[in-house]
Amino acid sequence: MKEFFQMMRRFVSPYKKYLGWAVLLNLLSAVFNIFSFTLLIPILQILFKIDQRTYSFIPWGSDMGMKDIAINNFYYSVSRMIEIHGASGTLLFLGLFLAFMTMLKTSCYFASSAVMIPLRTGVVRDIRIMVYSKVMRLPLRFFSEERKGDIIARMSGDVGEVENSITSSLDMLIKNPILIVMYFGTLLVTSWQLTLFTLLVVPGMGWVMGKVGKKLKRQSLEAQGKWSDTMTQLEETLGGLRIIKAFIAEQKMIDRFTQCSNELRDATNRVATRQALAHPMSEFLGTLLIVLVLWFGGSLILGEHSSIDAPTFIFYMVILYSVINPLKEFSKAGYNIPRGLASMERVDKILKAENPIKEIADPKVLDNLNDKIEMKNISFSYDGTRQVLKDINITIPKGKTIALVGQSGSGKSTLVDLLPRYHDIQEGEILIDGINIKELRIANLRSLIGNVNQEAILFNDSFFNNIAFGVENATMEQVIAAAKIANAHDFIMETEKGYDTNIGDRGGKLSGGQRQRVSIARAILKNPPILILDEATSALDTESERLVQEALERLMKTRTTIAIAHRLSTIKNADEICVLYEGEIVERGKHDELLAKNGYYKRLNDMQSLA
Repeated sequence: MKEFFQMMRRFVSPYKKYLGWAVLLNLLSAVFNIFSFTLLIPILQILFKIDQRTYSFIPWGSDMGMKDIAINNFYYSVSRMIEIHGASGTLLFLGLFLAFMTMLKTSCYFASSAVMIPLRTGVVRDIRIMVYSKVMRLPLRFFSEERKGDIIARMSGDVGEVENSITSSLDMLIKNPILIVMYFGTLLVTSWQLTLFTLLVVPGMGWVMGKVGKKLKRQSLEAQGKWSDTMTQLEETLGGLRIIKAFIAEQKMIDRFTQCSNELRDATNRVATRQALAHPMSEFLGTLLIVLVLWFGGSLILGEHSSIDAPTFIFYMVILYSVINPLKEFSKAGYNIPRGLASMERVDKILKAENPIKEIADPKVLDNLNDKIEMKNISFSYDGTRQVLKDINITIPKGKTIALVGQSGSGKSTLVDLLPRYHDIQEGEILIDGINIKELRIANLRSLIGNVNQEAILFNDSFFNNIAFGVENATMEQVIAAAKIANAHDFIMETEKGYDTNIGDRGGKLSGGQRQRVSIARAILKNPPILILDEATSALDTESERLVQEALERLMKTRTTIAIAHRLSTIKNADEICVLYEGEIVERGKHDELLAKNGYYKRLNDMQSLA
């Protein structure tokens, strides 16, 4: 329960007013319920003509106890009603009053449940937004170590489990303790001997319930882990359908998913079976409690010096039976909460993940690139062991183009990822106009940089919204101008709705060249002073490459550019070409100078010429 209350402190604070109303309404519901059941005693006495005593009114300020005065004056009022209206009329009046009190009780019960709905839905919404916001702020390295399907499962299945188990239990944890305290207080006032006996029996039953629910959290963690595996396989399948079909691996993937689904089913069965045990066990233990109290109370009544009469004992049993249901609900919450806490533990792996990309307290702001970019003595490793980059030194004057070439895995993409601080370097520094990028506001730094990647990353939205992505208040005229520069306007206008046409998931309705030109249009509209081109034409056919290359040349004209290229023909005109091999710059110079050196660059060029 300690973990539960810690979670409540984190997420329920904005909704304290709902908790206050819930407590008040549940308190009123319990009071009205007790008063309605109190009417059973005079009703039974009238029906069975048990009490033949004569009552007289006792002033409220007399020396008798308040409880005795209240009981005496209540019976006095009932006896007066019988004298005036008769026993039948009094029964009708008491019955109507019982119905009225029940109406008040049920109204308060409904209101107490309704007032908790905004809290439940609000807490779950807040958790979802917090997880999504944290995902947006975590570095790219976090997602290379985590499975996307697992993250999706935590945002969907786990957050849903928090809603189903923890927040739904919150209502029970507010209502049931109030009912239990009020009912036990009434039982204590009615007969302390019977209540003492009850209190001696209840803890043993609670211990039995606790033993059954002990393993539930661990089993729930296992079940949620299997759910994550299932979501991961689904995400991988949707992303790799083309390859699965090409290699005729449909049955293999079906078998793999079937095995995962069976493991999920088995884990879920274990959790559900243990949870299903809660109701019958609490029902049996509650009945056992009633039987024991019935035996003990009956023994008291049958004794010569009984402190309780038969109608009062029946009232006592009614209240005791009423307290059984809150106890059962309380035990049900004890089963539900561990499941939710197991899910919350998985969600917290995202919420509490450390972001190593820190921003200083008082960052500087740059409006433009005025002089140059400098990379000084840069070394970098992902895991702290094998160095991906070793002692890199590059200077990029404003308006110049620097090209990075080399075999796959030589560190080209890692190097350009350091400039927008997707990763932070361990040694050396990167300067823009003499200012270390770690001294700049991250949003400001990234606003200076535009990206065109090998795989055009587009969204399931219209052409307009994809091109205007990240640019506030972009007009249609600006979007069209950017599309024309990127050689994208003509094919966009050929679609049914023009710039309002939806391009499908990841731009799936477009060809590779079209996707790339939309991506370039997006970079043109952003109008950044620094441009990063990560193999932007490597996956295109000759015609598409020509159109994209034309668009890129227009985009690069007035910008400082870092271009990663496998096709050396696309970077012949670069101001400087840096050749990387195993994380080090082994050659640098212009295209013709590097060919003349007859080194690594010459070998790459010859291999592509032969190809």
